[in-house]
Amino acid sequence: MFVYRLPAAARLRSPLRSSLRATLLAAAGLTALAGGAAAQTQPGDAVVLDEVIVTASPFGVSQRASVIATDVLDEQALAVAPAQSLGDLLAGQPGLRSTGFAPGASRPVIRGLSGPRVQVLTNGIGMIDASSVSPDHAVATDPAEANRIEVVRGPSTLIYGGSAIGGVVNILDNRIPTEQPEGGIDGVISTQASSVDDGRSIFGRATVGAGPFVFNIDAAKRSTEDYEIPSSARSARLAAQDGEPRGPGGKQANSYTELEAWGLGASYVGSKGFIGASYKETESEYGTVAEPDVFIQLNQTREDVRGEYNLDTGPFATVRGSYGHAEYTHTEFEGPGEPGTVFNSDGWEARADLVQRERPLFGIGQWNGAVGVQALERSFQAIGDEAFVPTVDIEESGLYTVQRYDRGPVGFEGGLRYDRRTLTATPLGETVELERQFDNWSGSVAGFLRPAPGLFVGLSLAHNERAPSEVELFADGLHIATAVYETGDVTLDTEKVNTLEATVHYDRGRFTGDLHLYASKYDGFIDERPTGATFEDDGEEFPIYRFVQTDAEFKGFEVEGAYALWESGSRKLSLEGAADYVKADTDLGPAARIPPYSVTARLAWTSTPFDAAFEVRHVGKQDELAERELATNDYTLVNLSGAWRPFSDKNVTVFAEARNLTDEEAREHVSFLKDIAPMPGRNLRVGVAYRF
Repeated sequence: MFVYRLPAAARLRSPLRSSLRATLLAAAGLTALAGGAAAQTQPGDAVVLDEVIVTASPFGVSQRASVIATDVLDEQALAVAPAQSLGDLLAGQPGLRSTGFAPGASRPVIRGLSGPRVQVLTNGIGMIDASSVSPDHAVATDPAEANRIEVVRGPSTLIYGGSAIGGVVNILDNRIPTEQPEGGIDGVISTQASSVDDGRSIFGRATVGAGPFVFNIDAAKRSTEDYEIPSSARSARLAAQDGEPRGPGGKQANSYTELEAWGLGASYVGSKGFIGASYKETESEYGTVAEPDVFIQLNQTREDVRGEYNLDTGPFATVRGSYGHAEYTHTEFEGPGEPGTVFNSDGWEARADLVQRERPLFGIGQWNGAVGVQALERSFQAIGDEAFVPTVDIEESGLYTVQRYDRGPVGFEGGLRYDRRTLTATPLGETVELERQFDNWSGSVAGFLRPAPGLFVGLSLAHNERAPSEVELFADGLHIATAVYETGDVTLDTEKVNTLEATVHYDRGRFTGDLHLYASKYDGFIDERPTGATFEDDGEEFPIYRFVQTDAEFKGFEVEGAYALWESGSRKLSLEGAADYVKADTDLGPAARIPPYSVTARLAWTSTPFDAAFEVRHVGKQDELAERELATNDYTLVNLSGAWRPFSDKNVTVFAEARNLTDEEAREHVSFLKDIAPMPGRNLRVGVAYRF
């Protein structure tokens, strides 16, 4: 696999009452204390594991030895990446798109799945926000804070539970340092500007070592105005359906964004482990695009504790513990000084892992494994006239194990997980509290071969189960963001899926490649479908939708590759390509908002002083539609990017990108707003990054 180069109420304050939570906190504390009691680590002692994915398994697996589909954006790529929200940043990676609701609120879509089926993490712990509740809710972190983002496509990883049934995006930062910085200090300052939205952003991070202690401070600020569009905001199909003119082009109204975030962290680092804690605040404001005067203000405060201790003897090599607590508020304003609906989320999540010592099995090969426990509590509350979900208390606990045996030419891996998830609420319009409890089992098994040098072939079978979300169970009201009246169903059962996936990695000579073929069959797929009835509000009619269960099948592939046309020392000219496709059908017809196929080709030059890339990306037409969906035209984007390191120490990078050079009208089919908000027009972005 090649690493893709980017051109780019009192109840709400729940007490610490769970014994499982206390157990996990104790594990994190013991881990940390043990690490602190150990001798101090000297700079340079840490081993850096290139291309090892920590999200897919607790013991880490190389990308080219994994049966799980993964992608990585490393620190170098992120330093020159566009200043965007998470979904928009990742859109274009194989199998990934963006919900594209607004520049301030975009969430990843993986293989056509989003919302409660895609888990967004920070350092392996959930975001504890409300971004999965509605597409206009932003993820409470900024990609600029990350030094690495790992993406796991598909349900094969079991360590994160049912909310990862579609995939995982893990945002890794250095806010809790795990090792001493080389030379006692390191950091980065990066700033950039963009023309299409008068965007400005700046990010800075510094990590400083003082004896056994390491301190980190970081901050990010980003602002954009309404972005320019290459056509009318309204699509031709929507205008024809409504019998109204498309209207003028120019700028996309109410698409501005403002974001500020800062954080502090500190660790005690020993030769056998570390203990650390951090604090972070995020504040953002953004226009909703869907309505001309409505904007959203988001605030989250978050505290994390993390520790790790490496054992000298016994069956386990490492014990790890993590804990995160966050308070999140999302306020929708009808206009300046006119707060409307408020969404609050307050909760914690904790996990502990025991990583087995690598050892041969019957004197042959290498056996890795881990066992872990995870727990969370979260209270979600919606207050206001447009609250369509009641206050919901959520508790979840899980126990899992993953095992891997690698003999070299052949290997096997598998895992098992048990979850219990409880949701408690008083449905809107009722007085009796209702509790739903779900006991779910998930498992996977895989085999792999290395039949020739550089070639890895794998086949995996996974069974995953997901409890319904709070919205799917308890929604009952007008949801302005999606312009429908949503009705949940408190009788919904567990959603189950069986997935068969074939994997091929190749890395030899001038060529590297990666192929994933998958087919998923759902039993009880939770889908939102129109009932045919309407709801009237202020003289306007809205369709009524209801969450129902049906059978479904998702099939598709992702492929990417790179061929070195010419190479000499650090200089290389490469031809790179990628493509993806997903088809999703249910017993009620095609699934809604499924992305069409995409094909990307790139000619890339890399060298010590200078990198450049010319890219053409084509996204197909989508006309396999759910009821009430409109088709989306195909489009082609032409992009050009470059990065220059003018000094021999490579600490300074000047970068630029021209995106959508032909000013093409492009609409993201998976977006609820695709017919009233096209993607941005031609954009020039320039910036500089300094590492120290």
